[in-house]
Amino acid sequence: MEYVAALVPPVVMAAFFIGLVVTMIKSQGGPNKAKEDAAVDMAIARAEAAQRAPHTDGV
Repeated sequence: MEYVAALVPPVVMAAFFIGLVVTMIKSQGGPNKAKEDAAVDMAIARAEAAQRAPHTDGV
């Protein structure tokens, strides 16, 4: 019976990991994908614009 006790934790962790991966894959896309993509694109555009803008801090 010691082998059962030794195998239970890895099997439980593997099942949890598989469930996590499946959940992540299923949550990709869907109706909110366009909204999420637009938010990411806007954030990237702001970061690039801020990087290109000249610094006018008075120094």
